[in-house]
This record gives sequence, structure tokens and C-alpha cells, in this order.
Amino acid sequence: VQLQASGGGLVETGDSLRLSCAASLRTFNARIMAWFRQAPGKDREFVAAIKWRDDMTYYADSVRGRFTISRDNAKNTVYLQMNNLRPDDTAVYYCAASRSGWSGTPFYERNYPYWGQGTLVTVSS
Repeated sequence: VQLQASGGGLVETGDSLRLSCAASLRTFNARIMAWFRQAPGKDREFVAAIKWRDDMTYYADSVRGRFTISRDNAKNTVYLQMNNLRPDDTAVYYCAASRSGWSGTPFYERNYPYWGQGTLVTVSS
């Protein structure tokens, strides 16, 4: 099982980035996919998730309206489109996958047994 995140980089306030996470998972289309992030000196926090059953999406309050999570089941890939980036969005972003067929509360790290290596997003002011 492997999750490969990419797309991070150094941008300025107000810029956009799109993160991708390619998953070598069987039954990708039956898993909740999520993005978490960890800023320097802080705990990892939930950013966004997308369910497999109905593509319902969930967002942290801090990113709602600026970030969009989506998935392409044909490519086994989940995306995070990040617009209007701010310095407090600076963090390592991790993608995560749930167990196949699970459809519970998507906000907590403990519900994701599979994690990518992270991609760094730095937003300068």
C-alpha cells in the first residue's frame, strides 16, 4: 500500500496550488480519502475529506471556501485544490486513506491506516 503526495512548493499569499495523491490501493473507490496538514511546531490537523459512497466532502473551517477536495477513481488519485493561500496554510500536507468499505466520521487521524509521505507547502507573506 502506497500513497504518493506531490504538488507542494513555495508560493506567495493569494496564490493557488493543486496537490495530488496517487494511491496504489485496491478498492480505491471504496475508501474515504483525506488530507491532513502539520505546521511547524503544531499537531497534525484535518484539512479535507471525500467519501466514496456519495462523494460527500468535508472541510476544516479554516479552509472551507478556499480549498476543494476531489477524486478520480479511474486514476486512483485524490486532489486538493488550494486557492487564496495564506501564510498560515504553510505546512506539510499528508494524504490518507481509510479501510476499504469504511464510511464513518472522516475527521480523525485514527480512522486512516494508510498515509503518504507528505508534501511541503510554504506560503510567503
